[in-house]
Amino acid sequence: MKLSRRNLIGTAAAAATLPTVAARAQTPTIKIGVLTDLSGPYQDVAGNVAIAAAKQAAEEFGSKGFNIEILSADHQNKPDVGSNVVRQWIDRDGVDLITEVANSGVSLAVAGVAKEKNKAYLPCGPATSDLTGTACNANTVHWVYDTYMLAKSTGGAMVKAGGDTWFFITADYAFGHALTRDVTGFVEGAGGKVLGGVRTPFPGTTDFSSFLLQAQASGAKVIGLANAGADTINTIKQAREFGITQKLGGLLVFLSDVHSLGLDVCQGLVLTESFYWDMNAGTRAFSERIKAKAPSKRPTMVQAGTYSAVLHYLKVANAMGAAEAKKDGAATIARIKATPVEDDCFGKGTIRADGRKLHPSYLFEVKKPSESKYAWDYYKLLATTPAEDAFRPLAQGGCPLIKT
Repeated sequence: MKLSRRNLIGTAAAAATLPTVAARAQTPTIKIGVLTDLSGPYQDVAGNVAIAAAKQAAEEFGSKGFNIEILSADHQNKPDVGSNVVRQWIDRDGVDLITEVANSGVSLAVAGVAKEKNKAYLPCGPATSDLTGTACNANTVHWVYDTYMLAKSTGGAMVKAGGDTWFFITADYAFGHALTRDVTGFVEGAGGKVLGGVRTPFPGTTDFSSFLLQAQASGAKVIGLANAGADTINTIKQAREFGITQKLGGLLVFLSDVHSLGLDVCQGLVLTESFYWDMNAGTRAFSERIKAKAPSKRPTMVQAGTYSAVLHYLKVANAMGAAEAKKDGAATIARIKATPVEDDCFGKGTIRADGRKLHPSYLFEVKKPSESKYAWDYYKLLATTPAEDAFRPLAQGGCPLIKT
C-alpha cells in the first residue's frame, strides 16, 4: 500500500527537535516516533496530547550530549497504515523508538515490525494482553494497562457485586476480542455465565441501538462494553436514550470519556485506571506541567504513559550512551527492563521479563455532580490492586521469552 500525504500526516510537518540546540558535528540524535490516533475514536484518549506528553518528557530530560527529535503520525486505526509509517520512519528517518499506538491491532502489527527491524517499542495506548503473551518479543515493553488488568479489576468487582450474567458488545478487532476473552475468564471462574454477545464493526460504528436491544433481550445483568473511546461514549449515550436498565460494564473508560459524557450520565460508573491526574502530589504536578500544551484538558492514563515511557527510555539511552542505544533495539529494551522506573505519573515501578511494566491499578467510581468540587474532579477511589497482583501472572501468559 502506498502512503498518501494523509497517511503520513504529522511525520514531517510535526517533527520537532527537542531541546533546541545548535547542531554539532557527530552529535547523535535520538529519534522518537509517536504513532497515534489523530482523527478517529481514540484521538481524545491519546492523539495530540500524547504527542505533547512525549515532547514534555524530552523537554524535562534536557540536553545530555545528544539531540532529541519527536516525530508523529496518524495510524488511522489501520494496521497496514501503521506498519508502513513505522517502516518509513525506520528506513528513511532513522527512528530509534516507537511509542503510544492506541489501537491493539495496529500495535500488534507494529510489534512485528519493531522486532524485524530491531528497534525499541514502548506501546502505551493498546490494551491487548497478547503483547506480553503469545505475541511478546524482545523489542517490546507494554507500558500502561492491558485487558487482563481491566478484566480482573473492573470485571472481577462487578461479578463480586452480583453481576454474574453478562452479554458483551465487542469492538471487532484484537482489543475487543482480548478484553471479552479475559473478562469471560473472570466471570466463569467466579461461577457466572456469559449469555451472549455481538461484535460491532470497527472503526466506523456510531449506531449501537440494535446491539443494545439484543443485549437487553438477553436478560443479562451486565452489558459488558468491550470497546473504548468514542464507541464507549456512543454506547453509553444510546443505552440511556433507550432506557436500558441493566448495569453497564464500561471495561475501558477513560477520563476523557467521563468528561465528554458528563457526571449526570456517568455517576456511579465503576472503572479501572492506572493513572488519575488528581491522585497524588506527583500526578497533579505532572498535570500542571503539561497544562501549557493542553490547557483545556487533563491527561488520560495513555497520555501520562507516553510521558513516562519516553522519559524512561531517554534515561536509559543516556546511561548506555546514545550511540549504543541507537545500535540495537533489543539490547536497549533489555536495559530498560533491568532499570527501575520512577516518575510523577506512576511512581516507582519495575518491568518483567515478558515486557510487562508493573504498577498498581485503581478501581474508581465516578462521582455524583454534587460530589465534584472543582474542574475535572470526577473520581473517588474504591480499591487499589498492588503492582504484583494487578497483571496476569508471568507463567500464564505464554510469552515465548519465558522458559517454563
